[in-house]
Amino acid sequence: MRTESPGPPHEWLDDAAGPVVRPYTLTGGRVRSSVAGFDLVAYVLAEPDADPAAHPELQPEHRRLVELAGRPVAVAELAADLDLALGVVRVLLGDLLARGLVAVHQPPAAACLPDDDILKAVVSGLRAL
Repeated sequence: MRTESPGPPHEWLDDAAGPVVRPYTLTGGRVRSSVAGFDLVAYVLAEPDADPAAHPELQPEHRRLVELAGRPVAVAELAADLDLALGVVRVLLGDLLARGLVAVHQPPAAACLPDDDILKAVVSGLRAL
Protein backbone atom coordinates (compact mmCIF):
# COMPACT_ATOMS: atom_id res chain seq x y z
CA MET A 1 0.00 0.00 0.00
CA ARG A 2 1.33 3.42 -0.97
CA THR A 3 1.39 6.08 1.77
CA GLU A 4 2.79 9.00 -0.23
CA SER A 5 0.64 11.11 -2.48
CA PRO A 6 1.55 11.15 -6.18
CA GLY A 7 3.48 14.10 -7.54
CA PRO A 8 6.28 16.17 -6.10
CA PRO A 9 6.74 15.92 -2.31
CA HIS A 10 5.94 19.62 -1.77
CA GLU A 11 3.49 20.92 -4.31
CA TRP A 12 3.40 24.30 -2.57
CA LEU A 13 7.02 24.94 -3.57
CA ASP A 14 7.73 26.93 -6.69
CA ASP A 15 11.21 26.41 -8.15
CA ALA A 16 11.49 30.02 -9.28
CA ALA A 17 9.88 31.74 -6.28
CA GLY A 18 10.60 29.37 -3.42
CA PRO A 19 7.91 28.72 -0.82
CA VAL A 20 4.67 30.48 -1.69
CA VAL A 21 2.87 32.08 1.24
CA ARG A 22 -0.45 33.79 0.70
CA PRO A 23 -0.62 37.39 1.98
CA TYR A 24 -3.56 36.68 4.28
CA THR A 25 -1.44 34.21 6.23
CA LEU A 26 0.94 37.03 7.15
CA THR A 27 -1.93 39.06 8.58
CA GLY A 28 -3.81 36.21 10.21
CA GLY A 29 -6.68 36.71 7.77
CA ARG A 30 -7.12 40.38 8.68
CA VAL A 31 -7.67 42.84 5.86
CA ARG A 32 -7.76 46.04 7.93
CA SER A 33 -5.34 47.41 10.45
CA SER A 34 -6.45 47.81 14.05
CA VAL A 35 -5.32 51.43 13.69
CA ALA A 36 -6.80 53.95 11.24
CA GLY A 37 -5.52 53.59 7.68
CA PHE A 38 -2.05 54.76 6.83
CA ASP A 39 -1.54 57.23 4.02
CA LEU A 40 0.78 56.05 1.23
CA VAL A 41 3.20 58.88 1.93
CA ALA A 42 3.01 58.69 5.72
CA TYR A 43 6.45 58.28 7.25
CA VAL A 44 7.22 55.41 9.60
CA LEU A 45 10.06 55.59 12.10
CA ALA A 46 11.11 52.90 14.57
CA GLU A 47 11.01 53.99 18.20
CA PRO A 48 14.52 54.50 19.62
CA ASP A 49 14.09 51.72 22.17
CA ALA A 50 12.24 49.35 19.80
CA ASP A 51 13.22 45.75 20.48
CA PRO A 52 11.31 43.29 18.28
CA ALA A 53 13.12 40.41 20.04
CA ALA A 54 11.05 41.20 23.14
CA HIS A 55 7.94 40.21 21.15
CA PRO A 56 8.33 36.54 20.16
CA GLU A 57 4.89 36.52 18.52
CA LEU A 58 6.12 38.84 15.74
CA GLN A 59 6.73 37.40 12.31
CA PRO A 60 9.92 37.96 10.28
CA GLU A 61 8.08 40.57 8.19
CA HIS A 62 7.30 42.56 11.36
CA ARG A 63 10.96 42.46 12.34
CA ARG A 64 12.06 43.54 8.87
CA LEU A 65 9.66 46.50 8.98
CA VAL A 66 11.19 47.68 12.26
CA GLU A 67 14.66 47.28 10.77
CA LEU A 68 13.76 49.27 7.64
CA ALA A 69 12.10 51.98 9.75
CA GLY A 70 15.39 52.77 11.45
CA ARG A 71 15.29 55.87 9.25
CA PRO A 72 12.11 57.72 8.22
CA VAL A 73 10.57 55.80 5.34
CA ALA A 74 7.23 56.08 3.52
CA VAL A 75 4.61 53.33 3.81
CA ALA A 76 4.67 52.82 0.03
CA GLU A 77 8.44 52.40 0.09
CA LEU A 78 8.18 49.78 2.84
CA ALA A 79 5.69 47.81 0.75
CA ALA A 80 8.05 47.96 -2.23
CA ASP A 81 11.09 46.96 -0.17
CA LEU A 82 9.30 43.94 1.30
CA ASP A 83 7.61 43.08 -2.02
CA LEU A 84 4.27 42.85 -0.21
CA ALA A 85 0.85 44.25 -0.99
CA LEU A 86 0.18 47.66 0.52
CA GLY A 87 -2.80 46.33 2.47
CA VAL A 88 -0.64 43.67 4.10
CA VAL A 89 2.00 46.22 5.08
CA ARG A 90 -0.69 48.47 6.58
CA VAL A 91 -1.95 45.61 8.76
CA LEU A 92 1.58 44.69 9.87
CA LEU A 93 2.34 48.33 10.66
CA GLY A 94 -0.83 48.50 12.74
CA ASP A 95 0.47 45.57 14.79
CA LEU A 96 3.80 47.32 15.33
CA LEU A 97 2.15 50.62 16.19
CA ALA A 98 -0.08 48.91 18.76
CA ARG A 99 3.03 47.42 20.41
CA GLY A 100 4.80 50.79 20.45
CA LEU A 101 7.62 49.67 18.17
CA VAL A 102 7.09 52.31 15.47
CA ALA A 103 5.68 55.80 15.14
CA VAL A 104 3.71 56.93 12.09
CA HIS A 105 3.81 60.54 10.96
CA GLN A 106 0.93 61.41 8.67
CA PRO A 107 1.39 64.10 5.99
CA PRO A 108 -0.25 67.48 6.68
CA ALA A 109 -3.86 67.86 5.63
CA ALA A 110 -4.57 69.82 2.45
CA ALA A 111 -6.20 72.55 4.56
CA CYS A 112 -2.79 73.30 6.12
CA LEU A 113 -1.15 73.92 2.76
CA PRO A 114 -0.92 77.41 1.22
CA ASP A 115 -3.75 78.62 -0.97
CA ASP A 116 -3.28 78.33 -4.77
CA ASP A 117 -3.56 82.13 -5.11
CA ILE A 118 -0.60 82.62 -2.78
CA LEU A 119 1.50 80.14 -4.74
CA LYS A 120 0.59 81.86 -8.03
CA ALA A 121 1.57 85.23 -6.57
CA VAL A 122 4.94 83.81 -5.45
CA VAL A 123 5.59 82.35 -8.91
CA SER A 124 4.65 85.65 -10.54
CA GLY A 125 6.97 87.52 -8.18
CA LEU A 126 9.83 85.14 -8.97
CA ARG A 127 9.28 85.56 -12.71
CA ALA A 128 9.37 89.32 -12.29
CA LEU A 129 12.89 89.15 -10.83
